[in-house]
Amino acid sequence: MGERDRREDPVTSSSSEVSGSAHDVVQANAVHGDIHFHGGHTRHPVPSQLPGDVSGFVNRGHERRVLDAVLDGGAAAGGLYVITGTAGVGKTSLALHWAHSVRRHFPDGQLYVNLRGYDPGVPVSAAQALDRFLRALGLPRERIPNATDDRSALFRSLLADRRVLLVLDNAATVSQVRPLLPATERCLVLITSRSRLSGLVARDGAHRLLLDMLSERDAVDLLRAVTSGYRSPDKDEDLVELARLCARLPLALRIAAERASSRPLMPLRELIEDLRDESALWDALTVADDDESDAVRTVFAWSYRALPEQPARLFRLLGLHPGPEFGTGVAAALAGTSAAKVRRLLDSLVGAHVLEQHAQGRFQFHDLLRVYAAQQAVQQETEQDRAAALGRALDHYLHTLAGAIALIAPLDRPVPLDSAPPDAVPEQFGDRDSAFAWYEREQTNLVSAVRSAAAGGRHDVAWRTAALLRSVYVSQNPFDEWFETARIGLSSAQALGDQRGVAELLDSLGKACLQSQRLDEAAATHTEALRVRREIGDRYGEGVATNALGLIAWRRRALVEARRRFAESLVVFDELADTRWQALVRTNIGMADYDRLDLDAAAEALREAVRLCEQRGDRAYTGNALFYLAMPLRELGELDAARAAIDRALVIAEEDALVAWGAFWLLELARIRRAQGDPGEALAACQRSAVAQRQIGDRNREAAALDGAGEAYRDLGRFEDAAKFHRRAIAIYRDTGDRWLLANALANLIEAMRGADAPDATAALVEEASVALRDFDDPRVARLRLRLVGDS
Repeated sequence: MGERDRREDPVTSSSSEVSGSAHDVVQANAVHGDIHFHGGHTRHPVPSQLPGDVSGFVNRGHERRVLDAVLDGGAAAGGLYVITGTAGVGKTSLALHWAHSVRRHFPDGQLYVNLRGYDPGVPVSAAQALDRFLRALGLPRERIPNATDDRSALFRSLLADRRVLLVLDNAATVSQVRPLLPATERCLVLITSRSRLSGLVARDGAHRLLLDMLSERDAVDLLRAVTSGYRSPDKDEDLVELARLCARLPLALRIAAERASSRPLMPLRELIEDLRDESALWDALTVADDDESDAVRTVFAWSYRALPEQPARLFRLLGLHPGPEFGTGVAAALAGTSAAKVRRLLDSLVGAHVLEQHAQGRFQFHDLLRVYAAQQAVQQETEQDRAAALGRALDHYLHTLAGAIALIAPLDRPVPLDSAPPDAVPEQFGDRDSAFAWYEREQTNLVSAVRSAAAGGRHDVAWRTAALLRSVYVSQNPFDEWFETARIGLSSAQALGDQRGVAELLDSLGKACLQSQRLDEAAATHTEALRVRREIGDRYGEGVATNALGLIAWRRRALVEARRRFAESLVVFDELADTRWQALVRTNIGMADYDRLDLDAAAEALREAVRLCEQRGDRAYTGNALFYLAMPLRELGELDAARAAIDRALVIAEEDALVAWGAFWLLELARIRRAQGDPGEALAACQRSAVAQRQIGDRNREAAALDGAGEAYRDLGRFEDAAKFHRRAIAIYRDTGDRWLLANALANLIEAMRGADAPDATAALVEEASVALRDFDDPRVARLRLRLVGDS
């Protein structure tokens, strides 16, 4: 079905709502980055992502001096440091405390990510971390490449001239962090891990700092710092004993100190005896021989048993939450209580140091405590009560997501839902921006919710959540998450025998395949979706699936088939009087006719698409149709009309902040200006486009801008410069595998070389272009073959 496609940051841009999706319409040559046009000076955002400093931080003087040694005369020296040690030893606390103390040395900002390498759930991938970092550095989502390698390269480019401090917390493997490493010595990277990450030391020159348990004196100082002001001074021997029972690990020490602070009149000796009894009980229940782990778990149990009944129950129910962190809304759903009441209970857990509040209204466990909470839920809650609590959380996410999608993609056909259960009250949003902000906060949790729903037999929730996510995934392209949720959702719909759900998830999978250039998979999936749509009598869905098959054929340059599919789809939407889809499909028909050199038919279809878009008030797709309309008008020789169309499109792009579309539309302006005899203006348009595409990371469109610049240089008589730009475009097309655009760029290079009186190597270029065109057979290909023969 049609999805919204907003090429700009959904929260900060001023662009209007977009109906339909650019992924449901033809785009002239699918687009994917090395150009070196340079734009003007830009003020870069300065991220400040460090979580709050650790209160009452004491000692670690030796380790801090080691880290201080990386600073030279007040200027940051680059480097890579791995802080390693056992769980609960204080790696994160040291990293954050030191990072706060030196942040002034890094004027271009501080980046932080918790990679959750040791959480019970799925760790944060390098691709996900890079997405967060790139957006923090000022890139809207639509400018972030899909592939991890491309994101990593763009990240290194952005940091090349900046001095930034990066804290990569809780890393599990070398492969998780290596793509996040800058290439400049101006940046400093701190990594915390339970692993030694030897690969980073051996290959990347990392320095390792092994963090051991605190000394007895330091452990006592920590206990005194946390309890100071809450209790009368305790005896040294009691503090030493308490520190020993906590294995001198900061995580356990802080929990124990907090419990002591909350009981100021209770002698510390009584708390110690209580903890010793807990330790003896734990020893009787475990066969493990890891003294440090036993000590931590003993302190957990000791602190947990001291919680009042309601906070204790919330603690263990939160252990059932499918994701790594959460807000008050889903916490209330898990507990089956009101948001106001759950806030008080959450405050109690934060005060007891068994839960962390890392942002306003957002909470998380230390990974060890998350495991412990889940264990307590299994031991103390019935299977029925656990299933009910998790079910409330899953329903909360499903119905809140449905409300968010209604604002994010209001023109999408709704996924059918029953009313939300009364104890899973969904969150409400006042506008689209707040809805999208919620989605961004909960993105990881929503994927986890799909997994948990399917694993727990809530297949209805699994397929509907996955189907709803398609409406936002289609304009964001988080392919790993998209493929995973769509496949799980499809399996769940099949398990239920719900053919509507099967069709929806096949459509989602097909779109993910199409947008990630997996055309064979896309064709098979959309063909199956079309079969199911027809079987259940879903006429609307039939039109959507047929259009998708047309797009696949168009990308393969099977233009006759593409034109037929689009025509079949248009019949459906004419029958349904759906003007939105009539406009989208007519745009596709116009572009197929343009590629088939049926220019009059193309112009007619595109004029009607413009009219329908204007009738709906759909400015973005009015601009899109105008852009495509300018192309046949230019080739028909109607240059004034073509210029008027592209100018109108570019005004819309500027006024509605459609940066990515506007950057691509500039290339048609360049072609028109060349046709009007002004290659200098054409070159300027290509330069602007190339700079934007390089920032976006869209390699094919960057190559198109380079190739266009080469054509403008050729018209200026600067053939050697033209050849340089054509070669750079060719290198990109060879890498991305776009054979049609490669053949065109090769033909352009041949012309430039002939103009420069250097035709000696053109035979090899002609052969390469002929091979690239081998599987294509349409009028434009025939025309290009004639051009190659003439040039040879």
